[in-house]
Amino acid sequence: MAEFIPISQVKKMRSGINAKAEVKSKGDPRTVNLKNGGTVDVCDAVIADGETEDDQMKLTLWGDDIKAVNVGDVVVITNGYTNEFKGEVSLTKGKFGQMEVNPQ
Repeated sequence: MAEFIPISQVKKMRSGINAKAEVKSKGDPRTVNLKNGGTVDVCDAVIADGETEDDQMKLTLWGDDIKAVNVGDVVVITNGYTNEFKGEVSLTKGKFGQMEVNPQ
């Protein structure tokens, strides 16, 4: 099993991220246009692995992952990556990562 990186450290990384955190809130899905044409639904959630603001960050959910994740769930991201938009860092599983919801 991969070693999990604390959310406070994930914010400073770019790729190859393995993290485990609880979903604290989840926004409403919205539809965005893809660069190669077509559209996809996207939704922002807030995940945390502690009690302080440093232990929280945004998780961007795409497509089918939106319905799979609910507030209170524990998510495990393997080989995820971060990007920064309007000064806010967010985590996503990306094309090559995986996300597991409420692992045993």
